Amino acid sequence: MYVNAMKSEINKKLGKRIQYLRQQRGLSQEKLAESIGIATTSLSYVETGRGFMTLATLEKLAKVLDVELYEIFQFSTIESYEEMCNYIVSRYNVIKNDEQKIRIIYNILKNLF
Repeated sequence: MYVNAMKSEINKKLGKRIQYLRQQRGLSQEKLAESIGIATTSLSYVETGRGFMTLATLEKLAKVLDVELYEIFQFSTIESYEEMCNYIVSRYNVIKNDEQKIRIIYNILKNLF
């Protein structure tokens, strides 16, 4: 049971990473799927974590996305917009009573804008 849960989590992270790389390059699912020789539905399954690609297909994917194969598996930092917002809000709730940390964050934000 644990192995299946771990496999499912890896599939989800990999799918999210592939979707992120595809979107960064301005490719639709249809265009990317066509470029690597798979059905659009297959790519959709991969991006949602319900499917997986063969190594040969992953190699084609890396070539089309212009990344090294290992870069496809660097998914530890990819987060959605909503996840980033939720993280920021949750961190604020943790530090809102810490004046020193608020000053640091304030200065960072002030210098961004």
